[in-house]
Amino acid sequence: MSTTLHIPDHVTTTASLSPARRWGFLVLLSLGLFLVGADNSILYTALPELRAQLHTTDLEGLWIINAYPLVLCGLLLGTGTLGDRIGHRLMFTIGVTTFGIGSLLAALAPNAEYLIGARAVLGVAAATMMPATLALISQIFPDERERSTAIGIWVSVAVVGSASGPVLGGLLLEHYSWHSVFLINVPVAAIALTGTLIFAPLNMPNRNRKWDFASSLMAMFAMVGGVMVVKELANPDRTWQLMVGALAVGVVGAVAFARRQHFLRSVGREPLLEFGIFRNRMFAGGTVAAVLAMFVMAGAEMMTTQRYQTAGGFTPLEAGLLVASAALPAIPASVLGGAYLHKVGFRALISGGFLVIAAGLAVGLWAFAHAPLWVFVLCFVAIGTGAGMVMSVSSTAIIGSAPASKAGMASSVEEVSYEFGTLLSVAVLGSLMPLFYALRAPEEVAHDPDHGVNHPVFGADAVAAYDTAYQAVLLIACVIALVGAVVTARCFRGNPRAAVVQDGTHAHQ
Repeated sequence: MSTTLHIPDHVTTTASLSPARRWGFLVLLSLGLFLVGADNSILYTALPELRAQLHTTDLEGLWIINAYPLVLCGLLLGTGTLGDRIGHRLMFTIGVTTFGIGSLLAALAPNAEYLIGARAVLGVAAATMMPATLALISQIFPDERERSTAIGIWVSVAVVGSASGPVLGGLLLEHYSWHSVFLINVPVAAIALTGTLIFAPLNMPNRNRKWDFASSLMAMFAMVGGVMVVKELANPDRTWQLMVGALAVGVVGAVAFARRQHFLRSVGREPLLEFGIFRNRMFAGGTVAAVLAMFVMAGAEMMTTQRYQTAGGFTPLEAGLLVASAALPAIPASVLGGAYLHKVGFRALISGGFLVIAAGLAVGLWAFAHAPLWVFVLCFVAIGTGAGMVMSVSSTAIIGSAPASKAGMASSVEEVSYEFGTLLSVAVLGSLMPLFYALRAPEEVAHDPDHGVNHPVFGADAVAAYDTAYQAVLLIACVIALVGAVVTARCFRGNPRAAVVQDGTHAHQ
């Protein structure tokens, strides 16, 4: 099938795109989405190297990881609307360009503070790209069947990106310095940008749409304050003035955001988030499922890579491959879950998935101390399978149960839910693990940068303390999974097999 790729922008429309051009552009969108997903988890295996090279503290290490999803979550609610206003092609172009620049800045970071700032730039870029990828798919695939296939690929790429992050990071660190985990993004961003200029359809801005930057800024202040409070609560050397200040910033940001949404409604403008939408139990259930599934998965992956590199003697690549045993089965489980939703229903997949996760974590706690490594790996396979079951249809529950008038808002909530789950996990579990370690470790090594595992006198005691802290974190994740099972079982009572919008119609059969 022949096609002309170099079509001037002024004559290009979404309807005129040939099949080859549509699917070619989907590949480029997928490259951008892969960058967003991989960058969320690629540093899990790099933290010990960053600790050694940049002399980062535990708190700085968590901020290096969290700066990215924190900014991403704060801006994501509003960037979809901004894309409507200025055009999603332009948004994707800006996002992928900024991602390349941010990656270069991160690779050149001379210290932890500079790297945290560069990660925040990457968060801005990701928040710009993510809504644009899904919106552009809707534009270039007018046929419903093709669009469903394309969205399925979109979801799979997001899962693959997140799953491959630790392995890709470990592989690069096996042969190169930590700078490589950022430099690898630069040529990929360049390819995506060049291809966009060739393949992308006409930019279609809608100047009638309003973008409320103030709401996004308030949401980000609320999240920053909340994350800082969690970190300081878990910090043995906490500064109460800092914690009180962070609490004030978080509360003021949250209250200001809520009042801003009320004001926007009162003047006839669409708010970024209408809290009444959560009264729909299916919408609320899907949101809770997405947040808690990512909370458990991200926490288990990050803490496991840290434990096996710090106290287990694993290389970054070996640690990455270990956690990939959870991430990879999530992909087929997600695909199969979506395909069989109409037969087994939401409750079986989501609540049942959380029970599979909890069982995997519970057996994993026993296997970690009493069984060979391969048994522990099988437990992680179960965790990934359960997470895939949950995530396969939680997006369907969120988007499908919202009325058409709030479709854009529902899409934003869906995207934020997954990122917020990661953010919350890194903040909570990433803060609790060093706290638990400090409570059990010998005083002489309790605050060592390498956790004292190589100390000539206290090394064995330090490893035992670290393992105890790791098991405590896994136990918390197991409890969270059980909570997810109970809450979602209530939200999806009756085990519906289709998402029902608030007027009672079926959005997805």
